[in-house]
Amino acid sequence: MLNSSDCLQGLFLGAAHNISRFSLTPKLVFFNYTNHRIAENQILFGNSIRASTTNGDFQSKLKIEGKTLVERSQTKYPARWVNYGGCIPSILQALDTVQDLDEALKPWEGSLNNKERTIILKEQSNWRRAQEIFDWFKRKGCYELNVIHYNIMFRIFGRARRWDLVQKLWNEMKSNRIAPSNSTYGTLINACCKAGLNKEALLWLGDMYKQAMEPDEVTMGIVVQMYKQAGEFQKAEQFFEKWSMDSSDAPETQRCYSLYTYNTLIDTYGKAGELEKASNTFAQMLRAGIAPDIVTFNTMIHVCGNHGCLEEVASLMAMMEELRCLPNTRTYNILISLYVKSDDIGLAASYLLKMKVDGQVPDIVSYRTLLYAYSIRNMVGEAEALVLEMEEKGLELDEYTQSALTRMYVNAGMLEQSWNWFERFQNTMSSECFSANIDAFGEHGYLSLAEKSFICCLDKQKLSVAVFNVMIKAYGIGKKYDKACDLFDSMENSGILPDKCTYNSLIQILSGAEMPHTAVSYVRKMQGAGLISDCIPYSMVMTSLAKLGELQLAVDLFNEMISFGVQPDIVVYSILINGFAEVGGVQEAMKYVELMKNAGLAVNSVICNSLIKLYTKVGYLREAKETFELVKSLEDGSDVYSSNCMIDLYSENDMVEEAEEIFDNLKSRGRANEFSYSMMLCLYKKIGQLSKGCRIAQEMQNLGLLNDTLSYCNVIGLYASDGRMKEAVKAFQHMLASGVPPNDATFRSLGVILLKHGVSRDAINHLELVRKKDVHIGSLEWIETLCSIVRLDYTILQLDDKTKGDFKADCSVSGFRNELGCAKGSQHLNQCLYG
Repeated sequence: MLNSSDCLQGLFLGAAHNISRFSLTPKLVFFNYTNHRIAENQILFGNSIRASTTNGDFQSKLKIEGKTLVERSQTKYPARWVNYGGCIPSILQALDTVQDLDEALKPWEGSLNNKERTIILKEQSNWRRAQEIFDWFKRKGCYELNVIHYNIMFRIFGRARRWDLVQKLWNEMKSNRIAPSNSTYGTLINACCKAGLNKEALLWLGDMYKQAMEPDEVTMGIVVQMYKQAGEFQKAEQFFEKWSMDSSDAPETQRCYSLYTYNTLIDTYGKAGELEKASNTFAQMLRAGIAPDIVTFNTMIHVCGNHGCLEEVASLMAMMEELRCLPNTRTYNILISLYVKSDDIGLAASYLLKMKVDGQVPDIVSYRTLLYAYSIRNMVGEAEALVLEMEEKGLELDEYTQSALTRMYVNAGMLEQSWNWFERFQNTMSSECFSANIDAFGEHGYLSLAEKSFICCLDKQKLSVAVFNVMIKAYGIGKKYDKACDLFDSMENSGILPDKCTYNSLIQILSGAEMPHTAVSYVRKMQGAGLISDCIPYSMVMTSLAKLGELQLAVDLFNEMISFGVQPDIVVYSILINGFAEVGGVQEAMKYVELMKNAGLAVNSVICNSLIKLYTKVGYLREAKETFELVKSLEDGSDVYSSNCMIDLYSENDMVEEAEEIFDNLKSRGRANEFSYSMMLCLYKKIGQLSKGCRIAQEMQNLGLLNDTLSYCNVIGLYASDGRMKEAVKAFQHMLASGVPPNDATFRSLGVILLKHGVSRDAINHLELVRKKDVHIGSLEWIETLCSIVRLDYTILQLDDKTKGDFKADCSVSGFRNELGCAKGSQHLNQCLYG
C-alpha cells in the first residue's frame, strides 16, 4: 500500500539526484527508439519535422495560376507549413489551390525527394486528395514509394473509416513486396482502436506476431490504451508484462520507457484499482530519471485520492512545487472532486479560490463538481452564490446539476423556490431531466408538485417510460394506489409501453399496500408482455398473500409461476414455508422444504428459523432440536426468534438445562430480549424455582425490558406466587406509569394478593365489577385497596382535577398511555407509584 513515509516521500528523497536536474530544464533522459523510428513516428503521429531546403529557389519565375513563385512566396502560409522550410509551403499551397495535380506539381515534378513526398502526403486532411496524390506518385514511375508512405496512407484511410481501401492498400503492399514495419502494424492497430474495432486491432497484432515482429513501445502503448478504454485492465496489465519480458533482458527495476508509456501504465493501474502497482511504476519512473509531467501528477493525485490516501496527495503536490510543475485546471478539478468525496467541502471550495489566485481559469467541471456537492448537502446559500458566479461567466448548468438543485430546495422545505427553479428550466429539459425533477417532488410526498411537473412534461411532449415510472412511484409514496394504476393503464394510450421497472414498481406498491389481488393482475400482464425473467414479481405478491393469511392463493400463484417456466428461488420457498409455519401446517411446510431440496437449493437460516417456529407450534421437540443444531452451523446462525422458540419448547418439556444454555448464550451475545427473559421467568415459576424467577424479574426491570402487558403479568404473577406483595404492587404501579394497559390476567394475579391478605372473594368480585363498568374508577379502587393492604403510600386521589381528567381520558382511550407518567401532576403520581 502506498504511504507517504514508505513510498512517495522516500522516492522523492531517494531519487533526488535524478529529479534535481529536472527542476530547471525538464526533459526525457532515456528514450529507447532508433532515430529512424523517432522520425517515422513524428511523421505518423503529428510532430513537426523541419524539411530540407532543397529546391528553394529553382524555377522562381514559373507562372502558376497567373502568379510567379516569387509572388506566391509572399502569400501568408500556415505556421506549420513555414516550419518545414524550403519549397514545401509553396507545394502545399499549390495543392490546395490547383485541382489538377500535373499542373500543381509540375514545377517540382522531377525533383521531389522522399522526405518531401512524405510531408506532402502527411499534410492531406482529405482522404480522396491524399489518394489522388499517392496514385500520382505511382503513375509517374520516377518515385520510389516506401513503407513510410504506405503507413501514412493507412493512417489517412483508417481515420476516414475506409477499411476497404485499407485492405486494398495492404494487398498492394504485399504484391509490391514492401514489407510492413513495426510502425505499419502500430498504425493499423491504432486506427482500429480509435474506431472501436478492438477485435480487428487484435487480429493485426496477431499477424504482427506471426511475422516474428515484436511491438515497439509506441504499439505497446496503443494496445494497452485499447484494453484500458474497454475496461479490460487485467488484459492490459498482462499484455504489458508479456511485452516487457519479451522486449528486454534487463531486470524490471532497470527498464526504462518513455514518459507516455509511464503515464499510460500509471493510469491503467489506477483505473484497475491497483494502487501499489501504480505507485511502483511511478517509483520506477523516478529512479530512471524520467521527469513526471502534469499528466503524471494529475493521474497519481487522482489514484491516491480515490484510495483515500490524502497524505500522499499532499506529498505529490509538494513534489510538483519542487519540480516547478505548476498545477493546471485539471489538477484543481481533481482536488475539488477528491475533497468533496471525503466530505471536506471547505477544503474543496478553497481549491476553487486557489485556482483563481494561481491564474488558472475554473471550467464548467470545477463549478459543477462543487455545486453538486453543495446541493446534495442542502447548502442552499453556498449553492446560490455559485450559481450566480456561473451565470456571470456565462457557464450553463447541466441537467444533472439542475435536478440536484431542485432536490436541494425540496429537501430544505423551500417548495416555492424549488418550483421556481423547475419553471426556469422546463422549456429546455429533456425527458431524463423531467423524470429526475418529478422524482425529487414525489419522493418527499409533494404529489401536487409532482403532478404539475408531469403535466408540464406531457405538454412539452417529453414523456418517456422513466417519467411514468417516477410518477407511479410518487403515487405509491403518497398512497394514491388507484391513481398509480390509472397512470399505468394510460401509458399505452400515450404510445409508451411499460418496461420491467414499471411493472415491478407497481406490483411492489400494491403488494406493500396489502392489495395482492390487484397486484396479481399486473403480474399476469407482465408475464403476457414477456418481461418476467425471474420470480421477484411473484414473490412480492406471494409475500402479501401470506401476510394476509391467504396461503391457498399464494400456492396457486406458485403453481402458476412454475407453469410458465419461472424457477422459484430460496425466497419464494421461504414465503410458503414460513406462511404454513405460522398456521402450524407441518405437512404443507415440509412439502415445500422437500421441493426446495429437490431443486438443488440448500436450506438457509431463514428456512431453518421458520421450521423451528413451526415445530414449536406443534410441539415437535426432536425435529426442532435437529433443525436448531443445523442453523447454528450456518453462517448467519440462529436468530433471537428461533432461540426464544427453543427456550419455549424446552420449557414446555421441563428441560431446564437446555433452556438455560440457550438463554445464557443469548445474554453473552447481548441478544436476549424481553421474551427471552419472560420465558425463563415462566419456566422457573413452573418448576418452583421462584428465587431464580425473581432474579430474572429484577434483571428485566433493571434492563428496561418490561414493555408489554404479557411481561408485566408474568412478573406480577411470579411475585404474587412467591408472596412478594410489595414488589407485585410496585410492578403494577410501574406498569400503569409506563402506559402499558393491564388485562384480566393482571387483575387475577392481583386478586391472589388480596386473598392472601384476608380480603374476601366478594370484595374482589366487587372491585372487578366496578372496573368493568368504568376502567378509570375501577383501576383507582384497585390501586387504593392494594396500597392500603400492603401499606404503600397512596396519593393518586390527591391529584388536581385536570390531571384526574387527563388520567380518566387516557384510560378510556388506550388503557393507561405513557402520559400517565409525564402529564401535569406527575410529581404526585410518582409518590403513589414508587412510595
